Amino acid sequence: MLWWSALAATAQVANDNIDSRRVLQLEETVTSSTTGCTVQRACVDERLTGKCIEYHNDQWFEFTPPAPGRYFVNIGGQKCRDIRGVQLVVLAGQPCQPATYQVLSCTSLGMQDDVFVELNLPRAGQSYLLNVDGYLKDFCQFTLQVSHQASGIPALSLPTTPSVAPALSARIVTLSWQLPDSLGTATSFRVLRHEQHDFRSQVRSILPVGRDTYGTPLPDYNTTDTLTAAGLYCYQITTDTQPPVLLQQRWVAFERPISAQTPLAATATYLELPLRNYPRNSNLSVVISDPQSGRVLTHRQLVNQPGNARQAQLPAAPWQAAGLQKIAVEITCHPPRGRFFTDHLLLDVPPPAAGR
Repeated sequence: MLWWSALAATAQVANDNIDSRRVLQLEETVTSSTTGCTVQRACVDERLTGKCIEYHNDQWFEFTPPAPGRYFVNIGGQKCRDIRGVQLVVLAGQPCQPATYQVLSCTSLGMQDDVFVELNLPRAGQSYLLNVDGYLKDFCQFTLQVSHQASGIPALSLPTTPSVAPALSARIVTLSWQLPDSLGTATSFRVLRHEQHDFRSQVRSILPVGRDTYGTPLPDYNTTDTLTAAGLYCYQITTDTQPPVLLQQRWVAFERPISAQTPLAATATYLELPLRNYPRNSNLSVVISDPQSGRVLTHRQLVNQPGNARQAQLPAAPWQAAGLQKIAVEITCHPPRGRFFTDHLLLDVPPPAAGR
């Protein structure tokens, strides 16, 4: 956790203020942080971005294209306190005059992959505003670049977690996809896997594009992946073209057979989160921290399913071993309808199970 200690000590950046916005040069890579940033409410209007973004700790950049055409905003190197990552809004208009704003792009990921946002900028010499915010007030260090080349994966939000994902009782996941004729220059695919509590996606395999005897790309592909732990996983398949193209996103759930599961009470004590207080199918972000030091102990994101008792249970053993008697719990709820809200709770750490 040394990188988090350094991140927490980062001073507020100058471009927290729109008047001190940082001017980006084409192909220049800058490093910044959302830690300690604030929001100039007079300079933003959440009605323009809808549910895509709520401003918490934003900062401002400016880019002026030297020629009209296609550009890519590359976000990389995210190191965040929580799992959520950063958000990006690209605007045309006059600084701190929301009535003049036109939203060109709004990206909110809830993860920390290296991603790119494609922009088509029609006018040379016109300045555009880039606003970067910590998703749900996450503290993040990150790099930002405007380039002619895309880097990372397309910045498309993960598909909404299904209330009932296709459940697997076996560990093997089979993926099938097609290569469109329009992407005939592709030479390989990347298969990425993201477990809903992971910071970043993992590259599970890189597969070559097959060709027939005439050199024409073959259209149909499939591969398998083996899951080693129960969880909810999102698979993404991208091409190696420039820019990379997302061909497929798919959620799968893996649950161990009941015969292989050990009753919870037989092995450990668990702390139960009050998830019954939140609407069904709400997106919940849970951050657990030490109430004395403020250090983040763990975090998770989930879709609230009141009928799933295990979803609310957290192993208490690490906190018992650390001698903690209480933990601070921050639950941010994005309900299916209405605005998000955040609850701050102080919960007792249960004592170890008898006989342990």
